[in-house]
Amino acid sequence: MPRSIEAVYDGHTFRPTEPADLPPDTRVRLTIEEIGPRRKPPKSFLETAESLRLEGPSDWSENFDRHLHQRRFEHDD
Repeated sequence: MPRSIEAVYDGHTFRPTEPADLPPDTRVRLTIEEIGPRRKPPKSFLETAESLRLEGPSDWSENFDRHLHQRRFEHDD
């Protein structure tokens, strides 16, 4: 019965990325379909935010609106 498994070609041989469950020296027919590199899972929002190494006032969360709209508040005075 036909089935599909992924493999990596190292320039000389195909290496399955999962068990093939076949006895050694079993003849098989390969159909090649490039699937591209394995993608890393996307970073979470927290991982992305931490990687930005942002700096700001220590009271940022307490006075968010004031810091966000600081220019407007300065001009309103």
